[in-house]
Amino acid sequence: MKKSHDAKALRDRPILCLAPMADVTDAAFRYIISKYSKFSSPKSDIGRTLCPTSGFSFVTYTEFVSADGLVLAPEEGRKKLLKDLEYSEIERPIVAQLFGSNPENIEKAAKLVAELGFNGIDINMGCPDKSIEKQGAGASLIKNPKLAREIIAAAKRGVSQGQTLKCPGPKGLTFEIPISVKTRLGYNKDELETWLPELLAENPAAIIIHARTRKEMSKAPARWERIKRAVEIRNEMSKGIFDTKTLIIGNGDVKDVADAVKKCEETGADGAMLGRTIFGNPWLFSDYKPTQKERIKVLLEHTKLFEEKLGEIKNFAIMKKHFKEYLKSPDMRNLKFKLIRTETAKEAENILMQFNT
Repeated sequence: MKKSHDAKALRDRPILCLAPMADVTDAAFRYIISKYSKFSSPKSDIGRTLCPTSGFSFVTYTEFVSADGLVLAPEEGRKKLLKDLEYSEIERPIVAQLFGSNPENIEKAAKLVAELGFNGIDINMGCPDKSIEKQGAGASLIKNPKLAREIIAAAKRGVSQGQTLKCPGPKGLTFEIPISVKTRLGYNKDELETWLPELLAENPAAIIIHARTRKEMSKAPARWERIKRAVEIRNEMSKGIFDTKTLIIGNGDVKDVADAVKKCEETGADGAMLGRTIFGNPWLFSDYKPTQKERIKVLLEHTKLFEEKLGEIKNFAIMKKHFKEYLKSPDMRNLKFKLIRTETAKEAENILMQFNT
């Protein structure tokens, strides 16, 4: 797709989103991604829907956070959860993802998230983790459309409680914080035709659809033809009494930005969410190809930032999955194995600094 700065070209660009991934897109990695993608790529209005004031090239999502925990946890537990909601300004537009099945707690958590200055709130209705489903949250909400709708309505109430709860914009302008939903095609089977209209009836700002069922997890190929059908369902409902303006964003098996744009063009989707392909590649959204030396330098920066921001609350072993991805090249094999055997950030930093000098 030809890069252009004119207004029409910007409007025609699909919205690109960084997928929320537990123990991956934490505050340290999001900062690194934003530093090496947002500010090395042309500015656009890709984040216009989730925050109309955006000038960046993609929308950032946090890891999912428990709404029940934010509302009910003791002070110490709540502080840990709030660490998952820490962000830096270069990550904007940034959306906080919540999960839960209690509308009252969703409402209170949405109010809190809005007060923290986020540009949007997303409700997770697609996570297949059994511990999440036992709470009636995540993908289990696909089996309970009535409750799912109540949760969307509760989140909207939460962000509407006061003038201070607005998406910050330039020159003092404010915009109501949008609510989106991330979900799947269905639970045990594809039930898009019945599930999607339930969500659309609540008119969320966007619905991100992982083009697989809960049963399929991530094992089957993503069916982007069903994203096309989702767009058709949205358009059909827009002609009726609902007049929905909800955007449809596809998710699943997106290789890179070019692939995201192609999938959006083929399906009519308003945007695409990129997930696993970001591993080891914080330059993904800028389309920059780093040298191996640059990769090692940024990995060192990432490791230091993880220790600084999250060292007190997260296990250092989380970084080891990043070591594997940054250092995929065969000639980096020895360095990768050395790093995987480290027990602390300091050990890893020493090895990386020696290698990069």
